[in-house]
Amino acid sequence: DEDGREYFLKQSLEAAVSAAGPAYDFVLIDCPPALGLLTVNSLVAAQAVLVPLQCEFFALEGVSQLMQTIERVRAAFNADLEIQGIVLTMFDQRNNLSGMVETDVRDHFGDKVYETVIPRNVRISEAPSHGRPVLIYDTACAGSRAYLNLASEVISRERQTQHRQALARQGGGQPMGAS
Repeated sequence: DEDGREYFLKQSLEAAVSAAGPAYDFVLIDCPPALGLLTVNSLVAAQAVLVPLQCEFFALEGVSQLMQTIERVRAAFNADLEIQGIVLTMFDQRNNLSGMVETDVRDHFGDKVYETVIPRNVRISEAPSHGRPVLIYDTACAGSRAYLNLASEVISRERQTQHRQALARQGGGQPMGAS
């Protein structure tokens, strides 16, 4: 942290957002799974993390490492960083492993896991080779529909969070122990 490089992205985003005004409700930063400077910068700049988790065995190890990384970033740079949610991806209902991973993740992370599951879908795989996001490449495919459902769920969850925070600021939050 000699030169503050962990904060470059945060400072750039803050400048861009303040110049644009309240034009954006969400800014999504897609990061590589490896813990490099880009990922650290993104976690320092973020308010929350949306974790995509492939329904494969080794992905469970990766999410464990990511949680440790998030804790380190919280401790050193961004105490307010939260897990917004975990979305299961590449889910294949023909495959027992996908179901086992889903069960394990839901058991371990509970309501942090979105109800929406992104299926393994050939149209999702094809879209990048055509230079388009799947929502433009094939609006009607199962993958596009799942991503639209996920977007709705993310927005709904964020609104609920904002509502709870507003109630807490007004002193009208739930009593201790209530959920």
